[in-house]
Amino acid sequence: MRIILTQPALVAFDNDRSFAEIRRSMEAVAGGCEADDILVLPEHAVFVETAAEYADMLAPLAREAGCHLLGGSFHEIDGGVKRNTGALFSPEGEVLGWFDKLRPYADERARVNPGSRLGQFQVAGKNILVLICADFWFSDLFMQADTQPDLVLVPALSVTRKPAPDFSRRLWRHLAISRAYEFGVYAGISDWAHASTLPQLMTSGVGGYADAAHANPDRFYTPAPEGGTLVVAPDFDALTQFRRDRAERGFYWRSGK
Repeated sequence: MRIILTQPALVAFDNDRSFAEIRRSMEAVAGGCEADDILVLPEHAVFVETAAEYADMLAPLAREAGCHLLGGSFHEIDGGVKRNTGALFSPEGEVLGWFDKLRPYADERARVNPGSRLGQFQVAGKNILVLICADFWFSDLFMQADTQPDLVLVPALSVTRKPAPDFSRRLWRHLAISRAYEFGVYAGISDWAHASTLPQLMTSGVGGYADAAHANPDRFYTPAPEGGTLVVAPDFDALTQFRRDRAERGFYWRSGK
């Protein structure tokens, strides 16, 4: 299994231009994708209003990629309720399940309702937890998982009120390492590139991969390239050894589950 973390330069409300950038991210994967790989798109990667529109756009992309596709998210309007939601697609383009943003952030709280579906999946025998952007900042959401995740994937749309992205990037880097170390997981973040276009706030490009099981602390976090793609192959044997070592010292919120 490989994780393909994307950080494309997206354009709000312009699906055609954004999809062109997403396809460039896919084409950057050397040798192409394999069925057990997971391609992760950022939060709000597409601008549609219904689950049917979303699936019509993302299912062909999953088939084109030939791997699992974590399709970022969109703002769904259904029966007067608006929520930030997304789906995991199989390599054949089938919807394997849905996930919601449970804790809308800042001004988003006035536009969407809190969701209720925690993203829990299995791919190639590994437990995957999906948390949309700011949900990653709430450790109690990890506690709601039915099983200890092996991998946490975060579709993000980072924004900053600072004049440069450095502040947000450092915060997200430290958070990802802390989450990976505390919960004994690998963590991957896909985000809008700093060069993306939003109507108001600036995006920060905080995408990357946290590997607290690595023996070299300089490798605890690898940032995704600006406007590019980061491909990682999680070493789950190393993760098992890391968990065993930490459990022997009394760590872990749900040891053995």
